Amino acid sequence: MEDTDHPEADTRLCLHDKNTHFGSSTVKTVSPVNENLVVLSDGNRPWWERYQPISYNITTRSGNKAQFKDMVRRCNQKGVRVYVDVVLNHMSGDMRNARGTAGSTADPVNKDYPAVPFDSRHFHTSCGIQDYHDANQVRNCELVGLHDLDQSSTYVRRKLVDFLDTLVDCGVAGFRIDAVKHMSPSDLGPIYDAVKNLSSVNGFKDGARPFFYQEVIDLGGEGISKYEYTHLGRITEFRFGAELSRAFRGQNAIKWLKNFGLEWGLVPSEDAVVFIDNHDTQRTSGNNILTYKDPKLYKVKYMSVIFIDYDT
Repeated sequence: MEDTDHPEADTRLCLHDKNTHFGSSTVKTVSPVNENLVVLSDGNRPWWERYQPISYNITTRSGNKAQFKDMVRRCNQKGVRVYVDVVLNHMSGDMRNARGTAGSTADPVNKDYPAVPFDSRHFHTSCGIQDYHDANQVRNCELVGLHDLDQSSTYVRRKLVDFLDTLVDCGVAGFRIDAVKHMSPSDLGPIYDAVKNLSSVNGFKDGARPFFYQEVIDLGGEGISKYEYTHLGRITEFRFGAELSRAFRGQNAIKWLKNFGLEWGLVPSEDAVVFIDNHDTQRTSGNNILTYKDPKLYKVKYMSVIFIDYDT
């Protein structure tokens, strides 16, 4: 899928819960900007609370809507396009006396989120994912206890589209959609299609569409395939970083990388957003992903990306 509306977007920088000054970067992806559950864990605020929404109000510990709009405006003026990580699959997990980063309250135990508003009618029946070979479970049960929205509902779709439209009005260029394999392609398509065009006021050409790239963790052997989503937008190719990590850790011969790409089970490059590591793989134990914790190998791995002819 050629990104004709965003020809400058060859490189993406993912900023997870960071405040960073930019020089000449082209694109940045920012953590979820909508209100999330406040989680106190041993007096600390864990990174993953950003992935537990309780409303679509744009206020987090990073700032409020006015501050976000101002950041996006300044980025656009410098040619830095902003892509937002958005959570459409679920709301928060259970917590008594739940309160959000904008001060909203919720009753997650009863699936009641009045600041949206959502109630139990807007969610799938509670069940845990026990078998990742079962596509129905993966898409309709709860990911680690996070209440699973029913995207087949017209009402739910409208709320999600309204949220994405608000972000477009703020000047963003597109979205990283979190936890995509936990939603049906037939539900996501109408949601993406209903989002408004980007605005020329924010420097986009007339009729430009938002750019969607989708988090689909598919290393093989599960009931859901990344190829089910490529017609909707690009997918995050997790195998890219995983296979390079194996090579540079000595688990595979580096010389084998001469045919790196489709023969290794990667999707075509025009359907992919590739990366070395991200906020999830950096924290997943036992996956052997190279991260900044191995600085010498990590730098070599990053340099190797420049010289890899993916798809050739």
